[in-house]
Amino acid sequence: MRYAIHPRDASPATEGGADVQSLFGAERGCDAFEQRVLRFADGAAAPRRDDARDELLYVLEGSGRLRVDGDDRPLAAGTAVFVASGTTWSVEAEGGLTALSVLVPDPVGAGTTHAVVDLAAGSEHGATAGRAFLLGACPDVGCASATQFVGLIPPGRAPDHFHTYDEVIYVLEGEGRLEIDGEQEPVGPGSCIHLPARTVHCLANPGAGELRVLGVFRPAGSPAEAYYPDGTPAAVPDE
Repeated sequence: MRYAIHPRDASPATEGGADVQSLFGAERGCDAFEQRVLRFADGAAAPRRDDARDELLYVLEGSGRLRVDGDDRPLAAGTAVFVASGTTWSVEAEGGLTALSVLVPDPVGAGTTHAVVDLAAGSEHGATAGRAFLLGACPDVGCASATQFVGLIPPGRAPDHFHTYDEVIYVLEGEGRLEIDGEQEPVGPGSCIHLPARTVHCLANPGAGELRVLGVFRPAGSPAEAYYPDGTPAAVPDE
């Protein structure tokens, strides 16, 4: 299925002192984003800067420090980071650090140079079919270009639906099944998904435990915004 890949399908490269695996990007039909895995070895990596794209990161494993604009912040698994285009930043890993990075071209003017969000300290928001989400980098913290979130999917299958935004997803925990146009693809930790706007789909959870995914979409908005195939808005429970 062209909508799903795994990091093992991507060849690693080196960039700015980090190992990089490019996942979804223009070469795979995803013009709205470049999704990658960054692996920092122990110690301080070279400063990084992108003048044309905002960057949204999520620490998958490991720990370290983020240094940007004289600000020094701790990093640990579950930390979300926003770095605006034209901002120089660096990571000092403590024993190694792996992050999921999403580059957003044609950025909307940011309200800040950077932001760090501890998703574990955030409040859950309700979505359709008993699903919930935690917000990471988003307009509320100065990231106007896109919205980053962790989706919490309980066992079961939501009705087929679509979103009006472009989205890239990384599976954090659990086993799921992506269903599009009568095709099915099993997904699990490390699986990556690209959903172009208005793609009718279902990310089902056939297991007994929770499925956790990391999503980034643009234009920025609410992860709960969804529509059934006939265009009817999906109902969202009161929070």
